Amino acid sequence: MIVLKNKDEIEHMRSASQVVVEVLRALKEQADPGISTWDLDAMAEEMTHKRGAKPAFKGYRNYPSSICCAINNEVVHGIPSKKKFLDEGDILSIDFGVYRDGFYGDSAITVPIGCVTPVAEALLNVTRNSLYIGIEKAVPSNRLFEISQAIQDYVESKGYSIVTAFVGHGIGRNLHEEPQVPNFVPKNGNKWNGIRLKTGMVLAIEPMVNIGKPGIKILDDGWTAVTEDGKLSAHFEHTVAITEDGYQVLTEWDN
Repeated sequence: MIVLKNKDEIEHMRSASQVVVEVLRALKEQADPGISTWDLDAMAEEMTHKRGAKPAFKGYRNYPSSICCAINNEVVHGIPSKKKFLDEGDILSIDFGVYRDGFYGDSAITVPIGCVTPVAEALLNVTRNSLYIGIEKAVPSNRLFEISQAIQDYVESKGYSIVTAFVGHGIGRNLHEEPQVPNFVPKNGNKWNGIRLKTGMVLAIEPMVNIGKPGIKILDDGWTAVTEDGKLSAHFEHTVAITEDGYQVLTEWDN
């Protein structure tokens, strides 16, 4: 069941989402060569609690940490570790959410560590752009798959592939709600398929883009997803409310 949010509930979600923004901004500033992902995770948890919120991921389906961090060919759900240090030229995806005053906010960024290759920089730009191209379709009366089609068309036009093993989702009083938000049009579908978008829906839109093929595999830790071909992957995500006037990006850094 899709739960529509009223204006007051969306403001609560905006409050939670701004904690996410503050934490991600701080983590991006601290993500330098030599720091461990464990230290970034500890920083995120401390900042979150100081703002009267709780990390959304820690304990969710027994996930052990506050952030998901994915380095280079890791796609998503990488577990922070004292043994995992960032190196010059890495790209680091940080997925983070919080729970505050009864509602969730969720966002992800991929950041360069020091100087990265032009290939890596191009991947980050395309993935970030694809997110905003999808968001532009998140308006009342559009179909859900218009978001999916816009993301897929743009990414593939640039020669990259969309990860199909993971999708975006509704969000609100629960971290994952209906509907699922694929970054690709499902088989035998088109942009005119999917549910009709309505005012009050809140979506976590999150394209994951690979330089190589779309296939992934899960490591022995049961969480970390990596590209099957070992090539780079990037991930960006925003929590987006569909409003009477169009959309509002609740996790936008410039709010």
